[in-house]
Amino acid sequence: MKALLYDGELKLSSKPRPKPPPGEALIRVSLAGICNTDLEIVKGYMGFQGVLGHEFVGIVEAAEEEGWLGERVVGEINCYCGECPLCRRGLFTHCPERTTLGIWGRDGAFAEYLTLPLASLHPVPEEIPDEDAVFVEPLAAALEILERIQVKPTDRVILLGDGKLGLLVAQVLALQGCDLLVVGHHAHKLEVLSKRGIATHLG
Repeated sequence: MKALLYDGELKLSSKPRPKPPPGEALIRVSLAGICNTDLEIVKGYMGFQGVLGHEFVGIVEAAEEEGWLGERVVGEINCYCGECPLCRRGLFTHCPERTTLGIWGRDGAFAEYLTLPLASLHPVPEEIPDEDAVFVEPLAAALEILERIQVKPTDRVILLGDGKLGLLVAQVLALQGCDLLVVGHHAHKLEVLSKRGIATHLG
């Protein structure tokens, strides 16, 4: 298969198609998104070498559970052991044994195929196109904020940054009814929020 490999420099390479270990699925990647984390890895972040990419949508082509075959899916990026004290407390994303798709210990989505645990996969409803489904992973990251802190309608919140994740976080926070102001450097990005009635400041 073709894959975009980073080993100190980016290059389009040919790699063997991965074989899913027990409990994992082989997924044919339909569409992958570029995250700022991918750009930072190319600058040396995390010391990762391998296939980049963790935002994707694809089709399951092989799995032990036949019900997954042909399913269009997105996937969680952290693959955890499920047995350590943190996993037993439900803190899977803090598992010390975890691998992270395209970031740490696991080849990512900038390839024709990838593998992920079945427990990490989520089916995509038919009415959601690939171009929207590829945003599920960063949207999930934005939504997790509300699992960590409570944002009340009486809160005043200032969000710094108008990148892709910043725009998603802003829309999640706005749903809480708080007094929200988003500060960014790019007028065309802030306009996305202004059209949704979210206050912005170009700084």
